[in-house]
Amino acid sequence: MILLMTRGTLSSTTRREFLSASGLATASRIAGAAATAKKPNIIFVLADDLGYADLSCFQSKAVRTPHLDRLAAEGTRMVNFYAASAVCSPSRAAILTGRYPLRYDIRRAFSDDEAHLPASQAELPQILRRAGYSTALVGKWHLGGLHLKHIANRKNSIPGPHEHGFDHYLCQNEEQPMRGRMGKERILYRKGGTCLIRNEQSVPPSDPYYPMHWTDIVGAEAVRLIETMHAQGKPFFLNVWFLNPHAPYEPAPEPHWSRAAAPGITEDQRCFRSMVEHMDAKIGDIVARLDQLGIRENTLLIFTSDNGGAWESDVGPYKGGKTDLHEGGLRVPAIFHWKNVIPAAKTSTSFGHHCDLLPTLCDAAGAAPPREARLDGVSLWDCLVKGKPCPARGPVFWQMDLMKQIQRRHPKPQPYATEVARLGSWKMLATDGRPLALFDLDADPTEQVSVLDQNPKVAGRLAQELRGFLTSERNRSGIPSP
Repeated sequence: MILLMTRGTLSSTTRREFLSASGLATASRIAGAAATAKKPNIIFVLADDLGYADLSCFQSKAVRTPHLDRLAAEGTRMVNFYAASAVCSPSRAAILTGRYPLRYDIRRAFSDDEAHLPASQAELPQILRRAGYSTALVGKWHLGGLHLKHIANRKNSIPGPHEHGFDHYLCQNEEQPMRGRMGKERILYRKGGTCLIRNEQSVPPSDPYYPMHWTDIVGAEAVRLIETMHAQGKPFFLNVWFLNPHAPYEPAPEPHWSRAAAPGITEDQRCFRSMVEHMDAKIGDIVARLDQLGIRENTLLIFTSDNGGAWESDVGPYKGGKTDLHEGGLRVPAIFHWKNVIPAAKTSTSFGHHCDLLPTLCDAAGAAPPREARLDGVSLWDCLVKGKPCPARGPVFWQMDLMKQIQRRHPKPQPYATEVARLGSWKMLATDGRPLALFDLDADPTEQVSVLDQNPKVAGRLAQELRGFLTSERNRSGIPSP
């Protein structure tokens, strides 16, 4: 992963100077970065609403993703990796904290109101910053605090990216009704530069990013940050959180729009495919800059999605999708790449979870999480690097509010669950702690036949564990009162 930046706004440069992402860094910059400590740079790339089978390295036959395919071929694919929720905000909270979203009572995607993740010194960017890293965020946030009224009165408002440990950020304004209007008009990507916030300041029309496509902005800013942070001679942690391929479905710029043409597909399907390929191209730009700077061998890159696929996505053979707790809503692609450190061309069938990212990255960086972190995840580092068995873990839990309308082109599969308890290959769907269905995912990975009645002891144990989880302490300070 990679990240870094300063809090000051960018100087007023020409668009060409600002986006001079091509070309090698100067010799002085390279010499300065050569003194970087052994800690790896870390770049964490997150897609939004990407299905399990939406990458060609995860068996997609509809979308071409050559740059992610290359990272997978030179790294490790995890094919049993799970999001912390079937919707956005809870998963993002779990990634930053290493804890189940329930610990903060986050059970649904935030509605762009006053709901937020409470700031803590135990979050991943805070931990890495104390370990000597520069930290930066570019792209989607959706964890609260990015309204103009918030940045105008931050001390008396809810926290934003700076308060969560990012030295620098560039995100979109998350206010309603503006954001909803841009979505309905399908201009959130194409006019994405008109609603930017950079380090607590609205980006003006004179800024080089203002007329640009949102995906291009994310890619360009990531490349710029890599160059700037590398020149500072410190390791860096960079969150690159794409909006792609979340709706609204808009045609990506050429050549991606033309490449996505195929007989018999709808306009939305073509848009979706072009948006995934556009994101992949920007990831290619990031990797190319690492190669040009000579730092890819000291950079850990991770790619995954915030939840299972929505609408036009491909969730592979699995049931459900976004908003649903069957496998299609939770299982996501994951790629771990660190040249000459993480084995190449490897497929791991070990279980992994969003909550595991914080302890895994802390191990990679040699940074110890504070005791108050009270992590729910485990480190996958020795599993990824040394091929050791992943650490033993107890039951794994999911909880979210019931959403009967699935964001797919087909009805939501039953049973309608609000909780999951999983132990080994056993997965139990439940509501209010009451078992609804039980699957052995080793024997039935697509959840075709519930074996709840045949396994009362397994169901009983999982139900007991789940009830303990549901009654555990929660920090509700980020959830507005009804």
